[in-house]
Amino acid sequence: MNRTLEQILPKVQKPARYTGGEYNAVVKGMGEVDTRFALCFPDTYEIGMSNLGCRILYGLMNERPGLWCERCFAPWGDMEEEMRREGMLLYGLESGDPISDFDIIGFSLGYEMAYTNVLNMLDLAGLPVRAEDRRELSPLVIAGGTCCYNPEPLAPFVDFFVLGEGEEVVLECVELYRQAREEGWTKEELLLAAAKVPGIYVPSLYRPVYHADGTLEEVAIQEGTGAPEGVEKRIVQDFDKSYFPIKTIVPSTEIVHDRVMLELFRGCIRGCRFCQAGYVYRPVRSRGPERLAQYGKEACQDSGYREMTLSSLSSTDYPGLLPLCDELLDYCQPRDIGLSLPSLRADTFSMSLMERLQRVRKGGLTFAPEAGTQRLRDAINKNLREEDLLQSARTAFAGGWNGVKLYFMLGLPTETDEDVLGIADLARKVYFAWRECSPNKARGVRITVSTSWFVPKPHTPFQWEGQIPMEEYRRRVDLLRDALKRDKSITYNWHDPQTSFLEAALSRGDRRLADVIEEAWRQGAKMDSWTEYFDYQRWMDAFAACGLDPAFYASRERGRDEVFPWCRIDPPADTGFLWRERELCYQSQTTPDCRTRCSGCGANRYLEGGVCDG
Repeated sequence: MNRTLEQILPKVQKPARYTGGEYNAVVKGMGEVDTRFALCFPDTYEIGMSNLGCRILYGLMNERPGLWCERCFAPWGDMEEEMRREGMLLYGLESGDPISDFDIIGFSLGYEMAYTNVLNMLDLAGLPVRAEDRRELSPLVIAGGTCCYNPEPLAPFVDFFVLGEGEEVVLECVELYRQAREEGWTKEELLLAAAKVPGIYVPSLYRPVYHADGTLEEVAIQEGTGAPEGVEKRIVQDFDKSYFPIKTIVPSTEIVHDRVMLELFRGCIRGCRFCQAGYVYRPVRSRGPERLAQYGKEACQDSGYREMTLSSLSSTDYPGLLPLCDELLDYCQPRDIGLSLPSLRADTFSMSLMERLQRVRKGGLTFAPEAGTQRLRDAINKNLREEDLLQSARTAFAGGWNGVKLYFMLGLPTETDEDVLGIADLARKVYFAWRECSPNKARGVRITVSTSWFVPKPHTPFQWEGQIPMEEYRRRVDLLRDALKRDKSITYNWHDPQTSFLEAALSRGDRRLADVIEEAWRQGAKMDSWTEYFDYQRWMDAFAACGLDPAFYASRERGRDEVFPWCRIDPPADTGFLWRERELCYQSQTTPDCRTRCSGCGANRYLEGGVCDG
C-alpha cells in the first residue's frame, strides 16, 4: 500500500472498499505478466463484488498465463474527494497501480444509471472520457453487460462493446490486443480487426443519420471499414462445462450478496413481455445437478461462506431442483449453511420445496405477480393465475411463514385503474390466506406491496411502447396508496419515478444522448442510482443544454418500421416474433412457456444443434 493511500484511508467511510488483499484475491508477479486487464464495475465495492458475472470473468482471466485481471470500483464521494485532492489516480485493487497503465479497461454495464460513473472513473484514471481523444493503442476501453444491447448512448466513450456472454469472447479480445501490440498496429487497425470478431460492436465504424423530426433514418456503416451489417451476441454453447469460480474472493467488508452463488441455467422459458433479461439471455441452457452440487460444496469449503443461493431468472423452473436441493441440504444442514432461492415463481412453489427450504434457515418469501388482474397478467404474458399465487401463499403460511413481499409494476401497456386497484384486492386476498392457514396468528403477518414504474426496454415486445407520463404514474400510485391505507397489515412502497424516467430515456436513447451524459457528469452527476447523489434537475438541465427532450426517448410510442438506435445489434429474439407478442398483449392473449410449446422466437439459431434446453 502506498503512503498516499495510507494517509487517505483514515478519512473515509468503509476503507476496506479500497485496500484489496482479500482472501482469494489474485496477485501475480510482474515478471509473469504480459497483459493487464482492469475489470471495472461502475458502482461501489459492495455492489460490484456481488456481481456473479464479474466473479466469473475475474477467475477465468486470472487462470490464463501472462494475463492479470484486477478489480476496480467507483469510489464513494469521500474517497473521490481525497483522491482528487492528493492527485491520486484510480487504481487496481490487487496491485495499487493506476488503471491508466493497464492494457485493457473493461466496464461491466448492468444498469443505465451507472453511465456517468463510467466517465467519472475514466477521468479519475487520468484518461480522456471520449474514445477519439485516446489515440494510443492502450489502454483499450471496452464494455459488456445487458446495457450494451443498446450501446449508442455510450458509443463515443467506449472503443468497442462486447455483446452477450463474455467467457470466450473476452479472451479473444485479449489475444487480439496481444497480436496488435506485437505487430505494432495502430488503434484504428485494431478496431477494424475487432469488428470482424463475432460479438463485438465497434461504434466508430457506424454513423447515425437522422430525419428532420429527430428520428433515426439509419445507422450507416462507414465506407471502406468492412463493419458487419449486424452484430450477433455471443453465448456459451456448453453451459454445463463452462467456467465456475470455485475460488470466490471473500470480501473484507459487508457486501450486498455475500455468499456462494450457483447459476442453475441461463435464459428463461417464460417470455414475460416486459422482461429484457428473459429475451437477451436466450436460449435456455442448464447445468447438471451433480456438477452444481459439487461446485457449491467446493466453493463453501474454500471460502467458509455460511450461505449459498441458487441463482437464475426463475430458479423454480430448473428441472432437477428438488433432488439438487436435497443433496445440497444434506451438506448444508449439519454445517449451518443457509440455502436460498431468490427467484421463486408462485405457480411452482410447492409444499415439498417449502419443507426443504425450512430445513436450515427460513428466509423471507418474495413473489412477483407484476399485475393485479388476470387480464393484465395475460397481457404481459406472466402466465400466472391468481389461484396459483394464493395457493402458494396458503402453503407458505401453513408452513410457518408470516411475511411475504409482492412486487408489481405500474404503467404497463393496457393498464387501467381497475388493474391498479386489483393490486390492492390481490394483497388483501393474500392477507386472508394468512388468516385462513396460519397456525400461529399471534405472530401477526407482514405483507409488503412494492410497485415500480414500467420501463420499456430494447429487444422486448414492448420496445415500441411509450412510458406513461410521470404525472400519470404518480396518480396511479396515489390511487393504490388510498386503496391500501386502511389495511394495517399491508405496507406499500413505491419506486421514485424520476430515475425510472431517466432509465427509459437512456435505455432507448441514440448517440446524441452521449452529449447529455457528459454534460450531466460535468455538472456533478455520478452515483445516480443512489438517492444521496441523484439530482433530477441536473439531468433536466443537461438535456436542455443539449437541445434534447427526454420525453422524446422515454414517452414516445414507436411505429413498427421506425429505425431503433440498436438496429445494428442483431435481436436475440426475432423482431417479427417480438411484434407478434406485442399484438398478443393488446388481445390479452398468452404465449405458452418454452417447455410447453416452442414459440418460434429464433433464439435456437445460436445453438450448434439448433435445439434449446427450454
